[in-house]
Amino acid sequence: MSDACCGPQTASPAAEPARLWQVRELQLAALAAVLLAAGWLIGDDPVGTGLTLAAAVAGAVTFVPGAVRDLLRGRIGVGTLMTIAAIGAVALGQLTEAALLGVLFSLAEGLEHYAVARTRHGLRALLDLVPPTASVLRAGAEVQVAPEELGLGDRMLLRPGGRAATDGVIRAGHTSLDLSAITGESVPVEAGPGEVVPAGAINGGGAIEVEVTALAKDSSLARIVHIVEQAQDRKGSGQRLADRIARPLVPAIMILAVLIAGLGALLGDPLLWLERALVVLVAASPCALAIAIPLTVVAAVGAASRQGALVKGGAALEELGRIGVVALDKTGTLTRNSPRVVEIRPADGITRDQVLTAAAALEARSEHPLARAILAATDTVPAATDVTAVPGHGLHGVLDGSILRLGKPGWITSGPLHAEVERLQEAGATVVLIERDGTLLGAIAVRDELRAEAPEVVAQLRKLGIEVAMLTGDNARTATALATQAGISTVHADLLPEDKAALLAQLRGSRRIAMVGDGVNDAPALATAEVGIAMGAMGTDVAIETADVALLGEDLRHLPQLLTHARHARRIMLQNVGLSLAIIGVLIPLAAFGVLGLATVVFVHELAEVLVILNAIRAARGTRLPAVA
Repeated sequence: MSDACCGPQTASPAAEPARLWQVRELQLAALAAVLLAAGWLIGDDPVGTGLTLAAAVAGAVTFVPGAVRDLLRGRIGVGTLMTIAAIGAVALGQLTEAALLGVLFSLAEGLEHYAVARTRHGLRALLDLVPPTASVLRAGAEVQVAPEELGLGDRMLLRPGGRAATDGVIRAGHTSLDLSAITGESVPVEAGPGEVVPAGAINGGGAIEVEVTALAKDSSLARIVHIVEQAQDRKGSGQRLADRIARPLVPAIMILAVLIAGLGALLGDPLLWLERALVVLVAASPCALAIAIPLTVVAAVGAASRQGALVKGGAALEELGRIGVVALDKTGTLTRNSPRVVEIRPADGITRDQVLTAAAALEARSEHPLARAILAATDTVPAATDVTAVPGHGLHGVLDGSILRLGKPGWITSGPLHAEVERLQEAGATVVLIERDGTLLGAIAVRDELRAEAPEVVAQLRKLGIEVAMLTGDNARTATALATQAGISTVHADLLPEDKAALLAQLRGSRRIAMVGDGVNDAPALATAEVGIAMGAMGTDVAIETADVALLGEDLRHLPQLLTHARHARRIMLQNVGLSLAIIGVLIPLAAFGVLGLATVVFVHELAEVLVILNAIRAARGTRLPAVA
C-alpha cells in the first residue's frame, strides 16, 4: 500500500514480481483462504478453530509487522488500524472475521503491488531494446563487446536489422532508422553522416559506422527510463489532496473508535460497543483513498512513455488533463524543422555568393534552425569572430575587420529591398537581412514547410474543446500564411522570447494553458505555462530535463493523443477519490450503529479497494499513432 496506508515500501527492480502468483501478499492471502475454508468445513472443534486462527495469522503477516515497525517510528497508518481491528477481533473470539480481514486486505495489497510492478516492468522493457552485444571496430578488426564495455569514440558497426547499443553519430554510410519503439512513430527516419542514432534504434537500411557519444549507462534510453521512474513518484495536486485527507483521517478514526467504545460502554454492553468500535476502524480506514491517485499516476505516466511522451509526474499529468488553451511555437513545432533557402536577393553591386558567405560566417556559430539552411546552401564558410546573438533579433560579429549584422527586417533596414522582402514574406518565407559596416548586402528567404499533420492536429484539439494559438518571433505575414494553412485563427508574431511568456497570461484567461516549443528558445514561455511541452526532444538533454512534458518524436499528432490520455487519467483519479470517500461516508454510520458486522464491512471495504486498483489500471491503456499517409 502507499505510505499513508501501510508505510513506505521499497523494492529493487529484481525483487518486483513478474507473475501474479509470485506476489508474496497474494501467496499469503491464498494460504490464509485455504486455511479458513478448511477451518470452516471442519467446524467449531479445536482443529477447526486452530485452522481459522492460523488463517488469521497468515493473513496478518502481510501488514502487522510493517504496522508495528511504523508505530515504533512514531508513524500511524491504515496498517495500524487493521492491526488493532484484527487483534481485537481475535480477542473477542471473532476468528473467522479476523481471518477474512487478513485474506481480503492481503489480496488488495497484493493486487496493488502487482499493478505497480507490471507498469514498471513495462517501462523497463524499453531497456530490452539494447542488444546484449555490440559489434565494434578496433585496431582494424571487428570484435563483439557488451554494451557496458563501449567507450566514448568507439566505432560501432550496425548492420541491417541491428539495434544501437548506445547513443552515437553516423560517421559512414546511409540508412533508415526505425525509432517506433522509442518515439511511438512508425515512419522510418532517413539518416546519413552526422546524424544522431539513439540507443535502441533499429537499422533498417545499409550497414553504417556509428561513433559512440554516450556510455550505455548514460544513453538517452537509460535516461528516459530513469526520468519516468522519478516522475512516477512525484505528487500531483490531486494526490496531495488525497494525502491531506488520509493522514489526519487515521488518528481521527482512532479517536472516533475510542469515543464509540467509551460512550457506548456507559450506555450499554461494553463488549458490544467495543466490537462496533473495531468495525468502525475498518470501515473508516482510507486505504482506497491513499492509493487512488498514486496508482493511477504510475499507470498513466508509464503508458505515456511507451507512446513517446515523457510526463514529469502526477502534477504535470493532472495539469495536462485540465488544459483549455494550447499555444504553439511555429518553427520546429508547426513546421518540419527542416528549413531551406528558397531565394536570395542581393543588393545592387553585390553577388549572390557574397550574401551567402557573409551570412554563413555568422550562422556557423549559431544554433538557430535557420542557420542550418543557410550553411547548407554554401560551401564557403569563413570564420567570423566575436559573434554575439541578440535574442529575438539576430547576430553580429566581425569578419576581415568588417562588422557584420544578420537579422530580421526591422532590426536591419531593408531599404531598396523592402518590396522584395514583403513579397517573400507574403509567400510564407522567413526573410533575414545581412549588412556589412552598415551597408545592406542582401536578403535571404528561408522557408520551413508546415507539417503535413498540422491541420489534422489543430482540428483534433478544437474537437477536445481546446483553443489553439500560434506564437512566433517571425514576421506577421509569414506567420499568418502558415497559420491559415494549419487552420489557426489566433496568431501573435514578431515576439521576443520574453514577449511569449508575457502573452500567455492574456491567452490563458480563466483556463489552464500549455506551451509547446523546442524546449530551448522558448524556455521562458515553457516555464510560465501551467505545462511546458518540448517537441521533438529525443536526444536533446536540455529539453528532456527542463520541460514538464517532452514529446520524443517529430509527429505533432502525439500532442492531442497525450492530452486525451491525460484527460482519461484525470477522470479515473476523480472516480477513484469519489468512490473511496463515498464508501467511507456510508460505512462509518452503518458500522457505528451496528447495522453492518465486521465481516460485511471488511468485504465491502476491500472490494472497494480492489475496484479502485482495477480502475487505476485502466490508465495504463494506450494506442499507437497510425502511420502518416
